[in-house]
Amino acid sequence: MTQYIEKKYVQTNSIEKRDYQVNLANQAIEENCIVVLPTGLGKTAVALQVIAEYLSKGTGGILFLAPTRVLVNQHYEFLKENLTLEDVSLITGEDSIQKRTKLWNNSVICATPEITKNDLDRQIVSPQQFNLVVFDEVHRTVGDYAYSGIAERFENSSARIVGMTATLPSEKEKATEILTRLRISSVAERTEDSPDVKPYTQETNTEWINVELPPELKSIQTLLKLALDQRYDILRKNGINLASQQSLSALLRIRQFVLNQNRRSAKPLFTAIRIHYALNILEAHGIAPFLKFCERARIKKGAGVKELFEVDPNFTRAMHLAKEAQSRGIEHSKIPKLKEILESVPGKALIFTSYRDSVDLIFNKLTELGISAGILIGKAGETGLKQKKQIETVQKFRDGVFRVLVATRVGEEGLDIAEVNQVIFYDNVPSSIRFIQRRGRTGRKDTGKLVVLIAKNTIDETYYWIGKRKMTAAKSMGEKMTKVLEKNQEIKSQKVGLDAFV
Repeated sequence: MTQYIEKKYVQTNSIEKRDYQVNLANQAIEENCIVVLPTGLGKTAVALQVIAEYLSKGTGGILFLAPTRVLVNQHYEFLKENLTLEDVSLITGEDSIQKRTKLWNNSVICATPEITKNDLDRQIVSPQQFNLVVFDEVHRTVGDYAYSGIAERFENSSARIVGMTATLPSEKEKATEILTRLRISSVAERTEDSPDVKPYTQETNTEWINVELPPELKSIQTLLKLALDQRYDILRKNGINLASQQSLSALLRIRQFVLNQNRRSAKPLFTAIRIHYALNILEAHGIAPFLKFCERARIKKGAGVKELFEVDPNFTRAMHLAKEAQSRGIEHSKIPKLKEILESVPGKALIFTSYRDSVDLIFNKLTELGISAGILIGKAGETGLKQKKQIETVQKFRDGVFRVLVATRVGEEGLDIAEVNQVIFYDNVPSSIRFIQRRGRTGRKDTGKLVVLIAKNTIDETYYWIGKRKMTAAKSMGEKMTKVLEKNQEIKSQKVGLDAFV
């Protein structure tokens, strides 16, 4: 017989009682804590129990933050349904200042980080109003992301801080930053192998599928690599110390140095960066996204653009071949493979890709093949989807209006669609966090299937190995963080971090 959570402010018979959730919640109630729990195992149910406890204290409001409008709305709906409280509000940048000023006085507020940070600065809302702040997808509390700014504004507040994530970063510097910014005292972690979690997990079968680039794409790839080699030769002649292996991230790191101390290398450097992007898009996404990228880069202008698009024999030839291939209907070999994969597994499928142009391409091709599909992208730009439209799209997918959802990063975090039978990575990602987030969209109610498409001898393969290394590092990060916190219970100095102990 199913047991349910019995707690003041939690609806009767609404949340199944799971020991691991209760234990994680109890730890988060007692101290500033990061809850690490694999996707699909109910982080929001843990947050609900902490929220109910702090509502019972009656000393302040609750702030529940999530990085996307779709996710904030999902949390809002969940809390409205499972709390016995009426004044739960949803605040996003689409609300007027007048409306937000009123909503900030509610007991429980679900909000996006950007608008929260801005309203704290406008003094429409004060950190002193809250006795609990929940940071969902807490791994984002690094660099200049809005979470970092919010953490700063709560530095002198006595509010309990709870972070939630499916995985910690693989880099110790980022893990340290999260710990110190949020004044974290402990990490409450469960994995899929934890004894109290195992009964609730579903298996996700992963399949890595290799595809060969069509001969036309290989010819373009060769020309782009020749154009890139020339820039690397110039940079080395100019005294820039570069590793033998070409790397976009290495070039991005030296931008400031070149601008400050080696100006003659600016043109070859920025041209090389552009070629890297163009090559990566061609290799992982195909002809149409490659040509669209080139079109945008040409309009933007900048150092070396005219030379690249009008003079460089290799690059101009590559573009000519791409246009020719497009006129003959040639695209990436991942497209026919997608059709094959979708036909092999019945039910709903979620396809992830990192580029909007790629979303359009996949959507159009699926539509041509008679496969019903929808699009989920962020709100930026002219073609972006506003919050309402994003929520509608997710609901239509849940309701089975279309069978396949093609999504960019906006769909990776926290999206709860129980019946997704398979997740397909159209491109690979060199990030343990994004890999785990994407994978977590399947295998929620039943065995899930994850398919990763890899184009041979391309950036896909490079990212596969980077991702694998980072996944291994991320698995042990919770343990390392716990050891640090045990040795340093009063983590008050920014100087104290993992470097001291790892």
